[in-house]
Amino acid sequence: MKKELTLVLLAAGMGSRFGGLKQVEPVGPNGEFIIDYSIYDAIQAGFTKIVFIIKKENYDLFRETVGKRIEGKIPVEYVFQDIEDIPDGVEIPKDRTKPWGTGHAVLAARNVVHENFVMINSDDFYGRDAYIKIKDFFDKNDNPDNYAMVAFRVANTMTENGSVKRGVCEQENNYLTNIIESSIERVDNKIIASPLDGRSSFEVLEDALVSMNFFGFTEKMFMTLKMGLVKFFEDNKDDLTKCEYLIPDVVFEEIKKGKKVTVLESTDKWLGVTYKEDKEFVVSNIKKLIEKGEYPYDLWK
Repeated sequence: MKKELTLVLLAAGMGSRFGGLKQVEPVGPNGEFIIDYSIYDAIQAGFTKIVFIIKKENYDLFRETVGKRIEGKIPVEYVFQDIEDIPDGVEIPKDRTKPWGTGHAVLAARNVVHENFVMINSDDFYGRDAYIKIKDFFDKNDNPDNYAMVAFRVANTMTENGSVKRGVCEQENNYLTNIIESSIERVDNKIIASPLDGRSSFEVLEDALVSMNFFGFTEKMFMTLKMGLVKFFEDNKDDLTKCEYLIPDVVFEEIKKGKKVTVLESTDKWLGVTYKEDKEFVVSNIKKLIEKGEYPYDLWK
């Protein structure tokens, strides 16, 4: 049975390495952005609503450049990630300027999402296969405690222009058991993952599966995030200047409590502008996809 499914796009972050709002950097032949192709893929796969999580000060820019193009094609909501949207009694350090991470961002959508939802990074091009597979998962899933994650082969998610952050996945019987957040790059023709927590680097095979923040949740996740945010501030109360409340960490805690996270593998190739030099590669690959007929030349015409 087909069900309601919302796409939640994390679009509040600034692309520090790229230098600006990556989400509004044109890559298509008619000024389309990566985010346009993500939304188009979601609509084609049968998603029923779009929610943008943005900074309040970016609302006008975002609505003019992205939102208005799609508002007539699918229901759209805008929510704001606010650094002050935190539990009572927490004192924000004066030198803390950025919000509290991806878990905090997703929680910002709690008042507008009342159905199953998928969260993605707004500056990553994942390919349509991911949206189709996760839509099919939720059409068949009736257990509110069952989540899903689309994983990608690591060799399909890399750039020649530097390292990328990916979560190296461990699984058993197609269920996620662990994610090792790592910096990944090619060294002497090998793919080396350096865990962000300081553990020793290790080699991964070309077809090893990695997470790229393409998670599917039931509405139950919002209560988990709300309770987890309280614990996050308790655990980090002595130093709130740089800590982040991240979705992969929340997912891992849920797995330890018995939640099932089904791993759905996509063989599509990731495209993204992590570095300025990546843009030309993204533009040329989207052009090839258009020539193959996977996307119309004018996406929203």
